[in-house]
Amino acid sequence: MAATLHDVARLAGVSIKTVSNVINERPNVGSATRARVEAAIAELGYTPNLTARGLRSGRKGAITLAVPDLALSYFAELAAEVIAAAEAAGVVVLIEQTGGDRQRELALLKSPRLNMTDGLVFSPLGMGQEDAGALEVAYPLVILGERIFDGPTDHVTMRNVAAAREATGYLLESGRTRIAVVGAHEGEVVGSAGLRLRGYREALEAAGVAYDQELIAYSGLWHRANGATCMRDLLARGVEFDAVFGLNDTLALGAMRVLQEAGMTVPGDVAVMGFDDLEEAPYSIPSLTTVDPGRGWIARTAVKTLLQRIADGGQDRAPETRLAEFEIRRRESTATA
Repeated sequence: MAATLHDVARLAGVSIKTVSNVINERPNVGSATRARVEAAIAELGYTPNLTARGLRSGRKGAITLAVPDLALSYFAELAAEVIAAAEAAGVVVLIEQTGGDRQRELALLKSPRLNMTDGLVFSPLGMGQEDAGALEVAYPLVILGERIFDGPTDHVTMRNVAAAREATGYLLESGRTRIAVVGAHEGEVVGSAGLRLRGYREALEAAGVAYDQELIAYSGLWHRANGATCMRDLLARGVEFDAVFGLNDTLALGAMRVLQEAGMTVPGDVAVMGFDDLEEAPYSIPSLTTVDPGRGWIARTAVKTLLQRIADGGQDRAPETRLAEFEIRRRESTATA
């Protein structure tokens, strides 16, 4: 039989109320008593009944994470970070995939499935700035990503423009002047692709290097196959370049594969830069230089912010925007002699 609250109280020599206070981290318990109760919980392997606790508190002990596609490595690794942060806080995570489709994202915000959890961490890809009003919801919500800014809810994101500017500047400083971009989105201004392209252009301008539209290769979703397709397009068009900036790591890895198939050396003939610092980046051949955008910090901060909103119980507080710090991870794909 599973241990009960009564069993813990009996072993610790305290009341059931005291055990409850310890489990719910209330401050009115002495340190010695708290230690005794925690020891009894550990010895018995007691697990709190989250369903019963939820009935008493009105909370479910769960949150929802909505991402476009777990087949995209960035979102898979982000989800793992969110789950770890939530687990550390005693909360479980339910995952929703939207496919990056605007209508599915809008429908999710009104979905009755969200009633099973206490709040939502949401990374939209199809919605845009014009949809900011749809974020006016009755439950705690933290938004991620670069599709909507200055909305009515907390926003945790990365410094896309500054990071792309520094990544491009690093390539320029290493002597590369013909830097191809892989993964741009036609006409995009707000969004990861648009913001990273802006940072790229700002770096060129600061260095006095002319922007060349021929160096820009467009794609859809940022999968490896699309990075490979972009690179084949650049080579087929006979575009001359000495560096590649993949707007994410998977694009960069796909492009690098095609360069090697074409008999070009990396970084000898072409330096390659990515963005995201995926787990596989240090293990590619050559290892991939990339931007670490602070994904772990983003996940932890999003969970912490959402749980604080849940604890506030609807208290009126102005939404906050929080930006992660970034770092260039220098590896073999951009090494100089």
